Amino acid sequence: MRHRTSLKLFPLRKHSLLLHSRCKFSATQPRIENPNPLSSPNILLYNNLLKICHQECKKLQSRHVLDELPQKAARASKACKTIHVQSLKHGIASQDHLGNAIVDLYAKCGDMVSAEKSFFGLENKDSMAWNSILLMYSRHGLLENVVEAFGSMWNIGVWPNQFSYAIVLSACARLVDVELGKQVHCSVMKTGFEFDSFTEGSLIDMYAKCGYLIDARRIFDGVVEPDNVSWTAMISAYVKVGLPEKAMEVFEEMQERGCVPDQVASVTIINACVGLGRLDDAHQLFSQMASPNVVAWNVMISGHAKGGKEVEAIQFFQDMIKASIRPTRSTLGSVFSAIASVANLSLGLQVHALAVKQGLESNVYVGSSLINMYAKCQKMEAASEVFNSLGEKNEVLWNALLAGYAQNGSACEVVKLFRNMRLSSFDTDEYTYTSILSACACLEDVEMGQQLHSIIIKNKFASNLFVGNAVIDMYAKCGALGDARRQFEQMLTRDNISWNAIIVGYVQQEEEEEAFIMFQKMVLEGVVPDEACLASVLSACANIQDLNKGKQVHSLLVKYGLESGLFAGSSLVDLYCKCGNVTSASEVFFCLPDRSVVSTNALISGYAQTNINYAVHLFQNMLVEGLRPSEVTFASILDACSGQVYMLGRQLHSFILKLGFSYDDEFLAISLIGMYYNSGRLEDARLLFSEFTKLKSPVQWTAMISGNIQNDCCEEALLGYQEMRKFNVMPDQATFASVLKACSTLASMQDGRKIHSLIFHTGFDTYELTASSLIDMYAKCGDVKSSVQVFSEMVSKKDVISWNSMIVGFAKNGFAEDALKIFEEMKRASVKPDDITFLGVLTACSHAGMVSEGRQIFKDMTSRYDVRPRVDHCACMVDLLGRWGNLKEAEEFIERLDFEPDAMIWSAYLGACKIHGDDIRGQKAAEKLIELEPQNSSSYVLLSNIYASSGNWCGVNSLRKEMKEKGVRKPPGCSWIIVGQKTNMFVAGDKFHPRAGEIHVLLKDLTALMKDEGYFFDIGSVRDSDQLESILSSSQE
Repeated sequence: MRHRTSLKLFPLRKHSLLLHSRCKFSATQPRIENPNPLSSPNILLYNNLLKICHQECKKLQSRHVLDELPQKAARASKACKTIHVQSLKHGIASQDHLGNAIVDLYAKCGDMVSAEKSFFGLENKDSMAWNSILLMYSRHGLLENVVEAFGSMWNIGVWPNQFSYAIVLSACARLVDVELGKQVHCSVMKTGFEFDSFTEGSLIDMYAKCGYLIDARRIFDGVVEPDNVSWTAMISAYVKVGLPEKAMEVFEEMQERGCVPDQVASVTIINACVGLGRLDDAHQLFSQMASPNVVAWNVMISGHAKGGKEVEAIQFFQDMIKASIRPTRSTLGSVFSAIASVANLSLGLQVHALAVKQGLESNVYVGSSLINMYAKCQKMEAASEVFNSLGEKNEVLWNALLAGYAQNGSACEVVKLFRNMRLSSFDTDEYTYTSILSACACLEDVEMGQQLHSIIIKNKFASNLFVGNAVIDMYAKCGALGDARRQFEQMLTRDNISWNAIIVGYVQQEEEEEAFIMFQKMVLEGVVPDEACLASVLSACANIQDLNKGKQVHSLLVKYGLESGLFAGSSLVDLYCKCGNVTSASEVFFCLPDRSVVSTNALISGYAQTNINYAVHLFQNMLVEGLRPSEVTFASILDACSGQVYMLGRQLHSFILKLGFSYDDEFLAISLIGMYYNSGRLEDARLLFSEFTKLKSPVQWTAMISGNIQNDCCEEALLGYQEMRKFNVMPDQATFASVLKACSTLASMQDGRKIHSLIFHTGFDTYELTASSLIDMYAKCGDVKSSVQVFSEMVSKKDVISWNSMIVGFAKNGFAEDALKIFEEMKRASVKPDDITFLGVLTACSHAGMVSEGRQIFKDMTSRYDVRPRVDHCACMVDLLGRWGNLKEAEEFIERLDFEPDAMIWSAYLGACKIHGDDIRGQKAAEKLIELEPQNSSSYVLLSNIYASSGNWCGVNSLRKEMKEKGVRKPPGCSWIIVGQKTNMFVAGDKFHPRAGEIHVLLKDLTALMKDEGYFFDIGSVRDSDQLESILSSSQE
């Protein structure tokens, strides 16, 4: 905005009215004779008082730090009043130089009232006195008063000098009033000061600050011998309008002409270099300065801090302290920012102590920088203490603390602080809203986010780009992708962050296809993706293991020169590892100029599953390079430390403790306990679990429960779940899924129903994972009706897992037609079947004898749905064909396989041969099976049954002899029944059951009853009555 002002202005202060009432207006300056010549004693006093005045003025002008001004000004003001009193007492206060000096000293002290009174009492108001008044008004920001006083000065005939013009032209520049400036320019020309170097510099500065760069340059080019003032004014003009390159050209021209820049010019050009990012040139110019002042130091510190050279900024600060230059508020603000970026808490504490020593810690600017520094160093308690210690608070301080809590993930504290800020009647701005929206995203509290969105719209911040981006991010992280997309589409202006927020949202919610669509749209609209965006798209490629798309994104990274970036490099390594191409991952990793913990972790994770030795080698190199392993590093290796490399896991456990990592970190704790469970070291796992001090999170309990299930300790898993509830820890959906699996394995529907009740009351029944686990539990317990009810009550069935659970549940319980109906319904719902789906459907076909349907489904699986058949799919097809008499087709199917059939396939084929009594094919299958699994008794038993059915007792005896020689033992069959709260297990041949006597008595009674009812045991495979009696008496089922 430009102000229009004329030389004839309205008066702004009371005493300014007196300027006009006490002055005689004329075109020429009157000559005033001194009516009271001084006596000799008065001359001596006059000279002494004048000398003291000049000394006090020099003291004020010699200050080096602005923070010292109030104390010096107070002392000078006291001295000035004393001088004034003495001069009034002797009647010399208004005479000549002393009067002017008193006015000047009052003006420099900031005592405007006394300065104006003294000025009005002067007998002869010359240009020096007027300049003092003009400068005083200028320093106090009373720019209109400057112009008014200048007009009065002109009207009474006192001709301005170059200093008068400099002050009034500065006021015009600050008022951005070029019309008034042009009038003053005319006055300059009339009075002959247009060629004065001081005035030339002021005119250049005025035109430049008013945006008239051409006029400024015209004046500059007309200067015959520009001095430092003119050069500096022109350089500053170009810097101000954002043309640092032009500023550098002027500076180079200045050097060519042999003009040595002064401190002001040097600081100005250093600032231009910093603006251009030419920090090396700035450093060189700075080093050429004889005695850099505090402003020069501040520019260097601030420039390096903002340019990402935080270490260098800190070094400049330390050099500044060594040079005995006292830092200002600006210095501390910049250096705290640099310290925050490198999270150097130790140095931050030292600088904080320096701020306290110099009394600057209570300054709002310093205080906000301190809060930011402690927040970046993850010391929010210290940041809060700084905030509370500041008496005067403003929105900047509130926002600094809000941002700190948000950055440290303390979302609840952000919400609490935001409410306190509103109650304290402080205005909220875009920075406030971005922090509180970040907290909502962290808490996944979409309701609070929606309320805030309403407030944002009401307060007219909806069109703000930063706030709009934060709203998109909030909705996306809360899973409300529809709202996020709507907000995105409504934005009139978008930047890279807007696109990144929506793309990342889709990636995090595993909607990779939508993420790709948005990325393509972004590119088509001409928006150049940045590193963060491309890293997110790479994550999407890695999630779905789409190597081709990943390579295309890799090409884009190379095209934009971003492939060696920290985020992009790590994402590339992760992509290639997850796609199984660890060789390419290694190539990318070793081409990175700076290898970080994140990129190293990605490569370690990739090799850990395929080459644990090389993963350990990478870990060792990581330590050699001085990188501190993170929880993710250890977790990646620990996940592979089972079986033969169990001892490596124990060594890592010791190293973790040595480095001081705590079990309180859930991620690390789960990896450790998982390592012990995966290695079958149950006692070690239980001992480790007992050492966990914070058991309020369901994650650790879930790890223990699932670990026991994994090791067939389902009863212990249920006991662990019950213990978890005693600790008042609320299970999450992962816990429910795990414990329901234990119920499925134990066929404990009673426990399953209790858990179902808790799931219903906690609202987890709406989650697909939990509902799928319930369907599976009821189906495996034989209660298919309850499985169907859970499935029908599901709100959302987007996940293939819930459909698979229902299909497999029907198939295992013999409801083949129902399984196929669900399969058809699934296809109509546009849910893509996976390998588990087809396994369930093929199993249903096998049990129901739907051979033709099974053939077609297997064909569709490979050709239509592009699902590669696994071994179990092939085994299921062999079972389907063989079970229903198509043994030759089953044999041909096995022969056509593009891999070597394993025990599962031969076992299915052998079972089919047994059903149909095909000795020849059965013997071939059994031989293959025995060759693959010589210690598995099932193949021997099946072949023995085939021999017995055909009466080949020699073959039976031969097999028994072979089993005995090889030490093959048939594991005893078992069954169990739940009576009350106790599960009773019965094992065939067990003579040590605590109630074995009662069981044998009951079996004898039951055997007699069976004979009376006409039941005859199938003795086709039993050779004598003794064997039959032995079987009946040893069976405890």
